Amino acid sequence: MLQFLGQLLTWARPYRARLGLGVLLGLVAGVNEVLVVLAVYFIFAVIFPQTGGTEIQENLARLGNYLPGLASWLGERLHSLATAPTLPVVVAVVAVLPAVMAWRGAVNYLHQYLLHWVAVRAVADLRGRLFEHLLHLPQRFHARTSTGELMSRLANDVGAIQASFAESLVSAIKDPVALLAFVVYQITQQPRLTALSLLIFPVCLVPVIVYARKIRKSAVAMQNEAATVFQGLHEALSGVRIVQAYNLEPIAAEDYRRNMRRFISQYMRVVRASELPGPLIEFFGTVGAAALLGFVALGGDQRTSAAGFMAFVTAIMLMYARIRTVVKVYNRLVQARAASQRVFALLETRSDLPEPAHPKPLRAAGQDIHFEHVHFAYDDKPVLRDIHLTFPAGRLVALVGASGAGKTTLTHLLLRFYDPAAGRIRIGETDLREVALRELRRQIAVVTQETILFNDTIRRNIELGRPGASREEIEQAARYAHAHQFILEKPDGYDTVIGERGVSLSGGERQRLAIARALLRDAPILILDEATSALDSESERLVQAALDTLMQGRTTLCVAHRLSTVLHADLIVVLAEGRVVETGRHADLLARGGLYRRLYELQFQPASPSA
Repeated sequence: MLQFLGQLLTWARPYRARLGLGVLLGLVAGVNEVLVVLAVYFIFAVIFPQTGGTEIQENLARLGNYLPGLASWLGERLHSLATAPTLPVVVAVVAVLPAVMAWRGAVNYLHQYLLHWVAVRAVADLRGRLFEHLLHLPQRFHARTSTGELMSRLANDVGAIQASFAESLVSAIKDPVALLAFVVYQITQQPRLTALSLLIFPVCLVPVIVYARKIRKSAVAMQNEAATVFQGLHEALSGVRIVQAYNLEPIAAEDYRRNMRRFISQYMRVVRASELPGPLIEFFGTVGAAALLGFVALGGDQRTSAAGFMAFVTAIMLMYARIRTVVKVYNRLVQARAASQRVFALLETRSDLPEPAHPKPLRAAGQDIHFEHVHFAYDDKPVLRDIHLTFPAGRLVALVGASGAGKTTLTHLLLRFYDPAAGRIRIGETDLREVALRELRRQIAVVTQETILFNDTIRRNIELGRPGASREEIEQAARYAHAHQFILEKPDGYDTVIGERGVSLSGGERQRLAIARALLRDAPILILDEATSALDSESERLVQAALDTLMQGRTTLCVAHRLSTVLHADLIVVLAEGRVVETGRHADLLARGGLYRRLYELQFQPASPSA
């Protein structure tokens, strides 16, 4: 637990000034709890001197050993109150309790405000760091981990840490100090009664120990079930068109209810284990107080006055209330620790794409791209085998072959989403592993079949190609992409919000925005991954015209199933089962009569009529 708290405090380090002040106020707030008891005792003993006057005189005598002037002044005021009370003196005595409560309230407020301020910002930093870390993890990690689970860790797990961290910061400082202050007060005032009251304290620890174990197990299960709920929600909502098209609404809803039932079951286990120790502690504390009453009633401590005993019992009840608060915070920390294990495990996940210690500069313009005896596998499944290719600078290179042949994997290796298992990839004379990832990807533009657009304005979606581009540059890129006209026809033009993944646009419009984004990037290398395969003829014509503009002067790798889009490529690479089986231009490959010719004939020759 201490290690866990240390990890959280590490994130609070940037706010150490406010944290230090909050801790200091927490120490004062803990001592203030005893001041309330002392104020009640003081007023009760002064107003009713027969119940505690002797104890006050004894305490004043002790005070006179250290502060004789103050003891003498207080003694005179108390004597005047007992013999000939005046209005100012009565008001001064009665005002002690409101003054103490006002002071206590101000200190508590500042203490809680400062520590909550620190906690919420520290955990926000943690959430931001986790999100940034997830963005930098490689594609291999994201392929293994569901988006719903990652959302759950960012929302639920970090949220549990935030709630617990804020509460624990406040209580972990104030309440232990208050407990210690109460014990010191009780020992100094009533040593015998204090010793008797503490006999029951070990019994209070039993439910804490028993239920903490239950919380630890159930909290982990609860966070896992929450991740399952988020995963199901994400899949159903992101695929809502298929859900509706196949009438899967009842099935999706039942899956959600089933997942929620499992989550609620674990949640209620945590609630039961968290809440039961509190009433048990209060019950045992009350039993102890009742036993003390019986002890005093039977003459067990004749020296105790009514005022002193009342203050003592009040302190006992407040002390056990603080114990209950500490136990509740501890239980919440146990839950947060379960959530934090998943969060910190993610933060400790390391990328398998190490950045070079001393990155080399990369100038991709005018440089050939070389794949040298490259091998690659997804887990244990070989995908590329001994790929040895050169893509000439400034030319269009088409990658064709059946599904699963390794075409898209080649582009992923060029983007360094993955590193080859063997061999190397060079741009010019520079190995990709010697270049910083940001520098490499800055010089590559991508247009894919699955166009990724964001729920933002058209202008912002284009600007993402080169953040900070001017209005004129964005509109010029849209014109080159044959998108300017349809953008102006939208209700708010370039400021039209297009919805999640550009849902308000047609397929052709989305592709042209993606091309405009790539044009704005103005990168020397271009990757086209099935960029026109899902379009109708009219949209394909417009998009192809935009692509022709985009490809001018760039080294272009075009992944294509439809051979009509690559007939004029400078180089066609034919892949089968992860190997290069043919290379050449369209006419040469047709003349060879190999795999390319068979693919071409399957697409362009009409099917023979059935007999």
